[in-house]
Amino acid sequence: MRDRAGNTLMIVAAALAPMLALVGGGVDMGRTYLAESRLQQACDSGVLAARKRVGSAVASDGMLPTDANSAGMRFFNLNFRSGAYGSRDRSFSMSLESDYAVSGVATVEMPTTIMRVFGQSHIALRVACEARLNFSNTDIMMVLDTTGSMNQTNSGDSAPKISILREVVKDFHKELDAAKAPGTRIRYGFVPYSTNVNVGGLLKREWLVDSWEYEGRKSIETSNTVTVPKYTWTYTHVSGSQAAMIQTTGPACPASTAQWNQSNVQTAPDGTQSGRTTVTGTSISCSYGDGNYVIDGTIYDNYVYDWTKTPAGSEQQSVYSWQYKSVKVDLSSLASDGGSISVPMAGNPQPLPDPLVANYKGCIEERDTYEITDFSNVDLSKALDLDIDLVPSADKKTQWRPMLHQISFVRAVKSNGTGQFHRTPIQYSGNYLKAEDFGLSACPSPARKLEEMTETEIASYVDGLKVEGSTYHDIGMIWGGRLLSPTGLFAAENADLDSAPTRRHLIFLTDGETAPLDLSYATYGIEPLSRRRWSPSSPLTLTQTVENRFSFACKEVRKRNITVWVIGFGTTMTSMLKNCAGDGHWFQADDADDLNAAFSAIARAMGDLRISK
Repeated sequence: MRDRAGNTLMIVAAALAPMLALVGGGVDMGRTYLAESRLQQACDSGVLAARKRVGSAVASDGMLPTDANSAGMRFFNLNFRSGAYGSRDRSFSMSLESDYAVSGVATVEMPTTIMRVFGQSHIALRVACEARLNFSNTDIMMVLDTTGSMNQTNSGDSAPKISILREVVKDFHKELDAAKAPGTRIRYGFVPYSTNVNVGGLLKREWLVDSWEYEGRKSIETSNTVTVPKYTWTYTHVSGSQAAMIQTTGPACPASTAQWNQSNVQTAPDGTQSGRTTVTGTSISCSYGDGNYVIDGTIYDNYVYDWTKTPAGSEQQSVYSWQYKSVKVDLSSLASDGGSISVPMAGNPQPLPDPLVANYKGCIEERDTYEITDFSNVDLSKALDLDIDLVPSADKKTQWRPMLHQISFVRAVKSNGTGQFHRTPIQYSGNYLKAEDFGLSACPSPARKLEEMTETEIASYVDGLKVEGSTYHDIGMIWGGRLLSPTGLFAAENADLDSAPTRRHLIFLTDGETAPLDLSYATYGIEPLSRRRWSPSSPLTLTQTVENRFSFACKEVRKRNITVWVIGFGTTMTSMLKNCAGDGHWFQADDADDLNAAFSAIARAMGDLRISK
């Protein structure tokens, strides 16, 4: 018999190498697969953390901000520690894409054990990842405090608050616009507010009243008389010419250019005066009507005449005085977004006073309401101002009224601050404080309805915001809700797009506490005189009234599935503001960095942060 043991040994020896390669390769590949999976998870967590940290104010050079890069590196390191699975040469880098996505690349080398015998000393691993903030259809209404204090500068900042706000809003729009997916609609609206809101340009004309009562004045004849001298005049043309100018119309009354020069004036013992007058230039006279001035006048070409003024006894004339009271004014000629009217309230009281022109700039007086003392039981059938969805009807109570500060007087307070409010009519031949004096009737920049806006349009709008007036939070919230509501004045425009749901957000920013002024002519008239929602005898102060109405309006807005965000910029957040927004939806921004962080947090909450590759 032949011994086959040696053959078996040779066969086993020959098969051992392939078996070791197969088993060793499986061990090394299994460990490599685990490392690669973990490396991908670490890469994903890193870019997610970095994208979450990227704010609205991203670097203009396209570089990932340092704090975002640090956050991403920290999360990567936590999820794939140095030397994990025996790895070496770990690396991770991130970059900011043009659409504000954060992309990353992670690499590592995995040393082999068994496969080293066969010349494979390591396996190189490389994974890629990307995180982006995606937005669905979104409507954003920004209600911005543009009171006078926004011109002040916060501690630690180098620019006024309004300047910082402008830049933050631009960056906020830039981030959202870059991150939105094709076919997605993101619309922006604005309600600048202070003492009032400027919304007239957004309203239909039939939503405004055709007449309204203003705290004005009328000239009345008193029972007093005064003795005045009478004269007879004679005129004799000497030389030169005069001619009537052709009647024209225009938006303004031009100034006269005529110059009247007297010479040879003499007075006789009986009081008769005589002299010569030379006139050169154009004498202008204007009347106002239908939104324009009718311009008449006379053209004088070196016109010379002699005159005589002869005493003719005396006569009794009635004395006229102003009666300050509510005056009904015809507004039918005004458009919803502007226009002018003329009322006889200027100059001195006389049978026909001079015309006083009132220009409508778009700010309004609110529709009917009542003095509310129990805000847990508000009757919206009476408080029409707080019904943010009510569309005006033919009923005057449901309509808004143009704010006309030029023809409104603070009865009976004088310009030096003396006097007191007098609700009933009062007779006075002098002038009381006008509502347009001392900034008492600030009218902010026009509001804008929701619409898609380009970067240029956003910049043009926020750069044009003017800053003036006092802090009336309630009217800002009321109109922010009106313009954003899907079930109110603009329901057709605010409906979901092609049956796709729309997320709605209201961002309310203020730099101060409620600060109404009883002298102001605001959205409810001159409060101590008009007394539509408050009176000096009310159990609540005017400030408390404004704040309670703000809180009620905020609840009404949230009932419409609108997310409310509140930012206090350079001011301490009050419980009223915090309660309006709710936990997690309010921010106290003490400086520019805080304001950027607040808008960044809002942007993240509006979108869906996700891994895109």
